[in-house]
Amino acid sequence: MLGTIATLLIQAFGRRKARIAVKAANLDAQRSIALLDSENERRTGQIDRLQERIQVLERITTDPAERTAREIEALRLQPN
Repeated sequence: MLGTIATLLIQAFGRRKARIAVKAANLDAQRSIALLDSENERRTGQIDRLQERIQVLERITTDPAERTAREIEALRLQPN
């Protein structure tokens, strides 16, 4: 009878440790997902800014030189 009680206690503690281990693994996975999400948002912002810059460069290279010169001159005349 004492052996049966000891076996049941060992099994109960084993199941408890297993639940704790699974919970810890889930927390680690959630932290990893959160870090990846924030990194993804940061890189998406970078890509958006780079695309805007490329659009400006494309516009500058395809616009006639006269128009670009007018825009530069207008910027020079603006007060700081």
